[in-house]
Amino acid sequence: MFDFNLINPWIMLVLGLMGLFVLVVGFLATRYKRCPSDSILVIYGKIGGETARCIHGGGALVWPLIQDCAYLSLTPMTINIPLQNALSMQNIRINVPSTFTVGISTDPAVMQNAAERLLGLRPPDIEGMAREIIFGQLRLTVASLTIEQINQDRESFLTAIRQNVGPELNKIGLMLINVNITDITDASDYILSIGKKAASEAINRAMVDVAEQDKFGAIGQAEANREKEIRVAESLAAAEKGMKTAMADQRIIVQQQETLASVGEAAAHREREIKVAENEAEAAKGIKAAEASRRIYLQQQEAEAVQGENLAKASIAEYEAGLAVKQAHSMREGEVAKLKAIEEIQKSKYAAEAERLRAQEIAQKEIDRQKIEIAAAAEAERIRRVAKGEADAVLLRYEAESEGIRKVLESKAAGYLELVKSCQGDAKAAATLLMVEKIEEIVKQQVEAVKNLKIDKVTVWDSGANGESSTANFMSSLIRTLPPMQEIANMAGVELPDYLGRMKDAAESGKKPTPSQGA
Repeated sequence: MFDFNLINPWIMLVLGLMGLFVLVVGFLATRYKRCPSDSILVIYGKIGGETARCIHGGGALVWPLIQDCAYLSLTPMTINIPLQNALSMQNIRINVPSTFTVGISTDPAVMQNAAERLLGLRPPDIEGMAREIIFGQLRLTVASLTIEQINQDRESFLTAIRQNVGPELNKIGLMLINVNITDITDASDYILSIGKKAASEAINRAMVDVAEQDKFGAIGQAEANREKEIRVAESLAAAEKGMKTAMADQRIIVQQQETLASVGEAAAHREREIKVAENEAEAAKGIKAAEASRRIYLQQQEAEAVQGENLAKASIAEYEAGLAVKQAHSMREGEVAKLKAIEEIQKSKYAAEAERLRAQEIAQKEIDRQKIEIAAAAEAERIRRVAKGEADAVLLRYEAESEGIRKVLESKAAGYLELVKSCQGDAKAAATLLMVEKIEEIVKQQVEAVKNLKIDKVTVWDSGANGESSTANFMSSLIRTLPPMQEIANMAGVELPDYLGRMKDAAESGKKPTPSQGA
């Protein structure tokens, strides 16, 4: 019998290998990342010397632990750029509202930039970054062009925008898909003036073209009328000529028939000799008469033919004269229309030149106004800064002065404190010492008070009333006008030395002190 115990280990090994294979395949299937068509797969981590590997379409195996992946959306973003007061090359501020459509590029180099700078950012953050770049480059583009280049040649303007904006967006991984300029305006109505000028020029050109076409129509009509009249005259002359030819042929046939009839009649009456002679005579007479009649008739017909030809020639001449008059009238009207057109052109040129000068003057005045505003703002800023500097200087000066006064007062306080300490706390003695220092200055002030008095002569009328001398009182009063040092010292609480003099008590003497008793 077959022993199943011998085959069980092999079956287990095969089943284990198959399970391991299934696990490996399942694991690899979970780590294989597929990239949709509207996204970019960015694999980062250990990529072999690169910061990231970008894949658009297809898929790739992302190894665990050492690699990871993320997706960048290729959905375009619409960014509104309300550019206001952009300065053009002519120093005229214009408004250029526009709409930019941008998106992440699939170019390998640009994709790498997007993976390095945009991975992980939200769409509003990406739009804000792109908006700042577009604002700057759009202002730069407007500053490099004139109003005429921006307004009239939109294709060149858009090309310049793409050339300036596209490379800057590529640096962060974006590409410029579309640019749409909605409307261009300016505060000084310069663009409106250009439009009015173009409209006036177009109207003038249309009026000139209408006048030219009217002239060509009048000339063509006159030529057609002349050709018509000439063809009518030729047809009438040809008809008259044919009529004359038919009448001549008719006369010839009639004469031939008459001749044949005469010959037949003569042959019929040949037998009658007598009658033949008579008939011959009569026939000769008739022939002569017939010939005369024929000649007369032919001359009459020729005269009528000549008269008809003359009438036809007169009609042709009349038609040619009328045609010449009409041609002259048409030429005159054409010249008048041409002169009027030239006059309108001159008027339009004058109006356009006046409009251009007015627009130039307005632009110059706007530039002057802006210069004045800038100069006024600069002057106001300068005055404000100068005033602030002066205020700061005054503040610093007062702070320095207050600091100096504070230092002086602190030094004086310290000196006074040391002086009182040197007097062993006797403040009165310290004040006496300070007063002694000031006595010299007080005496100097007293001397200055009377030094410049010039008294040439003093006359005193002394009546000696009441037993007193007025002279002594006068000198005493004069001395009293000087500041008394003893009283000043007493007011300060200082007792002066005895060698400077002393005041007697009025109660002891019973009278006022004399000048000799004062200080």
